[in-house]
Amino acid sequence: MDLNFAGRVTRVVVVEEVSQVGQARREALSMADAIGFDEMDAGRVALAATELATNVIKHGGGGRMYLSVVCGRGGNGIELCTLDAGPGFSLAEAMPDGYSTGGTQGLGLGAIRRQATVLDAWSDDKGSVVVARIYASRAARDVDVPYGALRLAMRHEVACGDAWHLRADAQSVGVTLIDGLGHGLPASDAAQAGVAAAAERGNAAAADVIGALHAAMSGTRGGAAAVATVNVGSGALEFAGIGNISATLCEPTTTRGLASHPGIVGVQFRKAQPFHFHAAAGTLLLMHSDGLQARWSLRAYPGLFHRHPALIVAVLQRDFDRGRDDTGIIALRLGDLH
Repeated sequence: MDLNFAGRVTRVVVVEEVSQVGQARREALSMADAIGFDEMDAGRVALAATELATNVIKHGGGGRMYLSVVCGRGGNGIELCTLDAGPGFSLAEAMPDGYSTGGTQGLGLGAIRRQATVLDAWSDDKGSVVVARIYASRAARDVDVPYGALRLAMRHEVACGDAWHLRADAQSVGVTLIDGLGHGLPASDAAQAGVAAAAERGNAAAADVIGALHAAMSGTRGGAAAVATVNVGSGALEFAGIGNISATLCEPTTTRGLASHPGIVGVQFRKAQPFHFHAAAGTLLLMHSDGLQARWSLRAYPGLFHRHPALIVAVLQRDFDRGRDDTGIIALRLGDLH
């Protein structure tokens, strides 16, 4: 399996009234068309978006939908994620047709399940998060890649200064996260220059990728960057970071922070000294910019560690986003890509 994918900016649709269900549907259709879905598969995406947005209004009292392009094995897909502050529900109970907490026919989640390759949900006293991933009908059964990512521009901005890149081949996996200095177009230009360099470096060592980012981002305002590479066979992980990118290796009962060095990639830093770790299969690698507070702990969410990484990312963004900067997050379940 070969992956070489740069994350696109996540689209956000506020869903607080019935008219905004149509907006969510149109955004989903536009995104499906952009990645080459045919009419039937685009219709599946539109149906799922409509049902999810409708559920947010009827059962969650309003909320928002995140729409992302996701990379799969052999083709891209669409991820729809809704967040609300409603009373919550049990996914297992709500899945069968006919179940409803709001006096409806109870067909929504069942309809979404029939369209989606991935459907996962989380409910607690802060509300509900639902994630659905839809791939082309011709895609292989194992098309989904166990990662989650959000690339959210600061409120009232279109361009996002945070960017990420995911690479994988038979021998190794690489993850790059960049936080362009500041926000808006200049920060986005810096981050995009770095992501383009990461895409060209193949399976280079983490410190070498940082060097390539530094050269590519020279002449921009620069930014923070971190790179993690994992050897598939041995589980050896190499991490190199410059600036305030947070990175953590999460296991069911323990976490390990991965340290970065001071400096600004593209401007000045002393050395991208790499650190080496062993990451067993099933370990969750989670990296994020300072748009997300660093005081989160998965232990505060019993059972969340074992859920799809896309759901983990969405729950953490819901609860720890600072709300005054771009936010970039990527989480990858190690050992599961192959």
